[in-house]
Amino acid sequence: MPGLTAPSDYSQEPPRHPSLLINAKTPFNAEPPRSTLVASYVTPSDFFYKRNHGPIPIVEDINRYSVFVSGLVESPKQLFMKDIWMLPKYNVTATLQCAGNRRTAMSKTKTVRGVGWDVSAIGNAIWGGAKLSDFLELVGIPKLTSVTQFGGRHVEFVSVDKCKEENGGPYKASIPLSQATNPEADVLLAYEMNGEPLNRDHGYPLRVVVPGVIGARSVKWLEDINIIAEECQGFFMQKDYKMFPPSVNWDSIDWSTRRPQMDFPVQCVICSLEDVSTIKPGKVKISGYAASGGGRGIERVDVSVDGGKTWMEASRSQKSGVPYISEHASSDKWAWVLFEVTADILQSTEIVAKAVDSAANVQPEKVEDIWNLRGILNTSWHRVKVQASHSNM
Repeated sequence: MPGLTAPSDYSQEPPRHPSLLINAKTPFNAEPPRSTLVASYVTPSDFFYKRNHGPIPIVEDINRYSVFVSGLVESPKQLFMKDIWMLPKYNVTATLQCAGNRRTAMSKTKTVRGVGWDVSAIGNAIWGGAKLSDFLELVGIPKLTSVTQFGGRHVEFVSVDKCKEENGGPYKASIPLSQATNPEADVLLAYEMNGEPLNRDHGYPLRVVVPGVIGARSVKWLEDINIIAEECQGFFMQKDYKMFPPSVNWDSIDWSTRRPQMDFPVQCVICSLEDVSTIKPGKVKISGYAASGGGRGIERVDVSVDGGKTWMEASRSQKSGVPYISEHASSDKWAWVLFEVTADILQSTEIVAKAVDSAANVQPEKVEDIWNLRGILNTSWHRVKVQASHSNM
């Protein structure tokens, strides 16, 4: 593409923060230490997880960079950044989470395939850009359209990013047209993250942000938008990121029997303690994040300091100084909440956290019940072990 290219090797990678925990170097996949996630409601871009499938694309000339919109549409168009900058700009606070977040814990039950994420393949940012619903009006698709006059029902996003899973072709994904054209769905063509231009790892110069949906659908380094009749047939829509039962193995898998995963389920993680921590007996602060997909709020976070026998409710917050009320206009509907509770812990024990979302969805108690061969959507109760020690370690 004029202005934006995908390198053939990893010699021109951007700088990254030294504290990131690297799961794979080429392509670069890394997450921050869990303690940094609860340090702020908005995750700094340096500490936002990096999920890549190939070398990071390079912008050679921002003025020549464009997005081509075509397919089942009246007027195909090539649109440049200046066209996108002219559309009304929105800031949407949204949490992105990789479907493989917490995969490492799932693989302890039985080995799974995929990047070995701990609990930090998630982050919350303020994304700035144009609404996809406004952008699609430029090619003659009105807001709240489910099907175009030519039979288009899905919007496919194609990246400059080349990946081996597509046999060297581009990364791609799609969402329903009804979601893309709904202003309330807040799907963005984003060019800013936390008030700054996107950095290269996060999709500079332009990416899609699909709030409430697994990160795989928020395509970075956008090159083409296609209006299509059926959902995208790319690898990551059809042969990955689907939820299978524990009984399915690699010999018996039939990808066509499941739909691509979109919304992420309710999730909750303790970030103030590692999987095994040594503490001084006494008051211990337990904090972390909780999030649900589809714009659902977090109704409650329960914490247990006796392995799940008894529970106490944690306080929940988003923006400082604004009380968090689930589903309220003052809350960020697409964003996580941070929770906190202080407990007296006098002996070694297991601390457990679980959340309930605004539709009263709950998390499964045991990871074994939701084990799946790709290790996605581990939303089981989060457990950490603490060892009480009186020594001055």
